[in-house]
Amino acid sequence: MSVTSVYLDSNIFISPLVYEGSRKAANSKRILGMVERGEVVGYTSTLTWDEIVWVVRKLLGKADSVQVGEKFSVFPNLRFVPVSEEIIRDAQRLVAEYGSDSRDSIHVASALSRKVEALVSDDPDIDAVAEIKRLSSDSFRP
Repeated sequence: MSVTSVYLDSNIFISPLVYEGSRKAANSKRILGMVERGEVVGYTSTLTWDEIVWVVRKLLGKADSVQVGEKFSVFPNLRFVPVSEEIIRDAQRLVAEYGSDSRDSIHVASALSRKVEALVSDDPDIDAVAEIKRLSSDSFRP
């Protein structure tokens, strides 16, 4: 599948930070590099900032979480999707229709709002939502 615009789930940003040396971390770095260089248009939710900062703070400490949060907030060529009332309403619909997790539903609703070609995530739970194509970090190729 050839794509030019993608939505990046929070695990794509988290993997390189906490799973250094793993295949997922390497794949995530490759994808983030493509966004950074402008090879693909990357979107993510403002919720992603919260997830990244929370995970890093829990695993690596407060100082690291502050540094990571600052770096993420100015990530080159990344477009942020605000968690608006419309996103929440669509996320609620996804929860009701597919039984998906609330955070996953916010990510999917955010991706759908931008009409991206795929959602890049290593979370297979997203596959339950028929309205969007999930690509793993391993399978993503622009």
